[in-house]
Amino acid sequence: MTTGTTSPAPARAGARRYRARSPLARYLVRRAGTSVLLLVGVTIVTFTLTNLVPGDPVSAALGEGAAQNPETREAFIRSRGLDQPFVVQYLLYMGNLLRGDLGTSLVTGRAVTTDLATAVPATVEIAIAAIVVSLAVSIVLGTLAAYRRGLVTDQVVRVVTLVGLSVPTFWLALVSFYIFFLQLRIAPGSGRISPSITPPPRVTGFYTIDYLLNGDGVGFLDAAAHLALPVLVLSLVTIGLLTRFIRTSVLEVLASDYVRAARAKGLSGARVVLDYVLRGASLPILTVVGVAFGALLSGTVLVESVFSWPGLGTYAYNSASNLDLPGIMGVGLVVGVIYLVINFVVDLLYGVLDPRVRLA
Repeated sequence: MTTGTTSPAPARAGARRYRARSPLARYLVRRAGTSVLLLVGVTIVTFTLTNLVPGDPVSAALGEGAAQNPETREAFIRSRGLDQPFVVQYLLYMGNLLRGDLGTSLVTGRAVTTDLATAVPATVEIAIAAIVVSLAVSIVLGTLAAYRRGLVTDQVVRVVTLVGLSVPTFWLALVSFYIFFLQLRIAPGSGRISPSITPPPRVTGFYTIDYLLNGDGVGFLDAAAHLALPVLVLSLVTIGLLTRFIRTSVLEVLASDYVRAARAKGLSGARVVLDYVLRGASLPILTVVGVAFGALLSGTVLVESVFSWPGLGTYAYNSASNLDLPGIMGVGLVVGVIYLVINFVVDLLYGVLDPRVRLA
């Protein structure tokens, strides 16, 4: 005999089965929620620190002459909401931000979003190329040094990486520019492309990719040649960091029982390295790669200055030099988002590579 009511037991059982079937989905939802909260924190920190910058933003925006006029000054303050309490200013900023409005740059006179849409792809292009080159070289050198621990090969790799970590980035950039461009003439000058080359139609913002999509081989080769020196400088510095870390991680895995068991089964050296050693060391390597990539994206100002590369670092320097508060806040927000996205991707890859992470 039925009672006319549905037992909640099947519903609870179904929910338990769903949760059991989708641990990765639950893991990603948790990480996404954390990232949203951190993004709000980034906006608070960025807005607060930017408004604590010493100087007079009104004079920087209007110029000393116009800023001396009380009526002009008062009108500017009212139009920007600078006469409102700090909390109200932040809420106004967040309202504009949710509409995609980061304000107008005081240096270029354009919308900050327009400037960042040009600067960010320029930096991402060299950062991606540098991290790919660095990771490929570092995996080989770090694994080789670990396998040849204490031998000549290991000592040479450690010395080379130590030199790479010790040399200042700006000095390495200057020396590279002087040798390869001024002396040997085998590398092009500064900028993303030569003055005689027309920029490609914008698709991705990456000149090399956009030239390929447009079928322009001459433009692609020119953009790739201009990309070579900045990538070389950034890669040499990053290789030193990654190689030493990979060497340490591989050494720890080599001492594990499952690697010794794989060798005892008679597996080939290449298979042991790829299927056991590098896979076992992948999580710590992934962490340091994420940190290195974030540093490349947010800390290339010196390299960009030497090579006149119109990227995020150059834009940040110009904004800070001219007290361009909308530009400074835009750069700070972009850098914060970059690290949040990188950390989210690293967390995602953690969950894919190691089921224990997503089940935690």
